Amino acid sequence: MNAPINAQILKNISGKPEFAVIPYTEYLKLTKGISGKPKSKEPLIPHDVVEMVAIKDFSPAKAWRKHLGLTQADIAKALGVSQPAYAKQEAQEKLSAQAIKQVAKALGIKESQLDL
Repeated sequence: MNAPINAQILKNISGKPEFAVIPYTEYLKLTKGISGKPKSKEPLIPHDVVEMVAIKDFSPAKAWRKHLGLTQADIAKALGVSQPAYAKQEAQEKLSAQAIKQVAKALGIKESQLDL
């Protein structure tokens, strides 16, 4: 049986629950395993990448490229295509599975980090 958690629920202006504030020790239990290592084996996505996708409406490929300080020409060269060809690909909201594999490799990240 689980013990109750002391949590504070914050509501939005419509009165619907939007956030839960929990004690830090509970947060650690939820986000880490007993060994203290993250539960998920999935690689993480940096906040600024998520922000560029969510707020600035960048494609995931563009957000990662900017985050890594690379140019379209850098990625195009790694892919063996022209910069305009890569620019067209980067502008797509959703890449094909093959493109995700290639672009992720060129960026030096895992495919799952590019498939937002």
